[in-house]
Amino acid sequence: MREKWFFHKKYVKAAKEAKEDMKAVKFKSSLEVTDSTPPWHILRVPKAKVAHFEFKRNLRRVICTLNGKETFNCALFPSKGDYFITLNKKLRDKLQLEVGKTVTIELEKDGSKYGMPMPDEFAEVLRQDPKGERLFNGLSPGNQRLMLKLIVFVKDVDKRIARALTGILITTHSILQ
Repeated sequence: MREKWFFHKKYVKAAKEAKEDMKAVKFKSSLEVTDSTPPWHILRVPKAKVAHFEFKRNLRRVICTLNGKETFNCALFPSKGDYFITLNKKLRDKLQLEVGKTVTIELEKDGSKYGMPMPDEFAEVLRQDPKGERLFNGLSPGNQRLMLKLIVFVKDVDKRIARALTGILITTHSILQ
């Protein structure tokens, strides 16, 4: 009986630690523009704020919510011992953000397999095409996300299915070349 209790206690502790790794953090940052060419609009993220996420290798994928309004998947890029998030013009305009404006950021570790949601249409295409699934899984994580983004950003379901099928065909063709 004591062994079962000890095992259970260790299991509960491990589950709590895993939950703590995923715990969201909330902080403020000001919108900046880099001096690079082309310039990027960024929000700085102190490394200490996300240290408990315990990222593996260079995979620093997070789910970001800005000002409690706009949520999206993104990566944390390293910079001067900390990280930053890039913001495109569409997102800046939608949130009416200007350089120097303070933004409330909420981050949680992205535990998804691909760093973004898998579109249902593409999951079905992969389910029906084992060779296509094998090829997709052989792509780099960045190329997998790129393919998923090309499908996700289309609103019409029929066009999403067509893109999913086209993606598999292109992957098959490019690997066989």
